[in-house]
Amino acid sequence: MLVIEAKLKGSQNQYKVLDEMILTGQFIRNSCLRYWMDNKDVKRNDLQKLCSLLGKDANFPWAKKLNSQARLASADRAWQSIQRFYKNCRLKLPGKKAVRPRDDDSRKGTRTKRGYPKFKKFTRFLRNAAQTIEYKTTGYKLSPDRKKIEFKDGFKAGVF
Repeated sequence: MLVIEAKLKGSQNQYKVLDEMILTGQFIRNSCLRYWMDNKDVKRNDLQKLCSLLGKDANFPWAKKLNSQARLASADRAWQSIQRFYKNCRLKLPGKKAVRPRDDDSRKGTRTKRGYPKFKKFTRFLRNAAQTIEYKTTGYKLSPDRKKIEFKDGFKAGVF
């Protein structure tokens, strides 16, 4: 599998479109997590069906703009976090200590759940792995010299 990571150079407008793409991917992931939390016996296939439904839903027109494989990749990331949570529960791994106030106002670390999947939030000034969008095989075109990429999904981000 060939993985290409690069810093994109574009205009301010293009960066805004990229932010919308990332927000849409996070929306898909968070929707999958919410669906898993609200329903019983959810499988990976159910999350993939949810992606398809979100793309067709008139209430979320921006979800259709994102390439279908990118939507599925966001759902797969949600499924991986769910699987990691179940694996940690099976192995009885302790949760990470978090410093947060308890009822007695002490600041001692309290145990959290074993890697319970968290919703992703968008912070404009902090770029990290949680703020990526993953295109597998469609939705983009790479130039022959691999110096330029053109996104061809509904967002129309243009050439970087």
